[in-house]
Amino acid sequence: MKIITIGEMLVEVMRKDVDSPLDQPGEFVGPFPSGAPAIFIDAVARLGISSGIIGGIGDDEFGDCLSNRLEKDGVSLSGVKVDETLSTGVAFVSYFADGSRKFLYHMGNSAAGIVSKGDITRDYFEEADLLHINGSSLSMSKGMRQACYEGVEMAEEKGLDISFDPNLRTELLGVEKTREICSPVLESCDLFIPGADELIGITGDSTESEAVESVLKKGAEVVAVKDGQAGCKIYSQNQTVQADAFNVEEVDPTGAGDAFSAAIAVGWLEEMGIKDLSLFANAVGGMAVTGKGPMEGLPNREQVEGMIE
Repeated sequence: MKIITIGEMLVEVMRKDVDSPLDQPGEFVGPFPSGAPAIFIDAVARLGISSGIIGGIGDDEFGDCLSNRLEKDGVSLSGVKVDETLSTGVAFVSYFADGSRKFLYHMGNSAAGIVSKGDITRDYFEEADLLHINGSSLSMSKGMRQACYEGVEMAEEKGLDISFDPNLRTELLGVEKTREICSPVLESCDLFIPGADELIGITGDSTESEAVESVLKKGAEVVAVKDGQAGCKIYSQNQTVQADAFNVEEVDPTGAGDAFSAAIAVGWLEEMGIKDLSLFANAVGGMAVTGKGPMEGLPNREQVEGMIE
């Protein structure tokens, strides 16, 4: 496994119609395999890189939904724990015409958060080149957070690259708490992949340029700022590239950021230049929104290369 991750695995059940709030009776579709780290690692596998995830699912049909999809796409599940007493985590989602989404999670008393520090073993890291951490996993549970921190320490010890997608909203956890839980990973990452709306809040700087400079000074090689329909900006120690988003028909935006992060990790290991990396990541992230369900639009390598050409 060249790229590995640690984090929550869940299924997503979504409203069939737009503007159908979760507090009213209505139709749902799903379940769809989901969870930010699971989406990330599935995207990596579909891009042709060997990959694996450390996570938890229940011994139930929703767990089968997840494991069947990941295995089909080539993700190693040797690090996945199956709990016979807890059910697989679920997110219920409603979409609105203004582009917003409302999530209702069944996560606290589920198998999604059962991973702990003791589940992180050196053997699992033996052949890996890169560890990816997602901020949502840091906020999942204390045990999961400690598992992620242990993974980062082990990755540093073994010389792996580390990518970090904060994927947290300061308005939900508070600015200070967000910075506190992100700091150990931010200090160690080689690839920092924030959204444009969270970069400043997490670093504590006043502007994007100041925030990028401070992260690069900490030792990051690349800061890839994703900005939805505006595309992305990728910064390195000596170069900045801005790339427009590809023109696609959006069906479901969930998972686009995780797909973008997967492309950054894959492209980095393949030693793409910054310009090629920006186009590659925008293409993967763009195609991810074209299917209903967080993983349903994830492209394979041939599809990505066709879009870029």
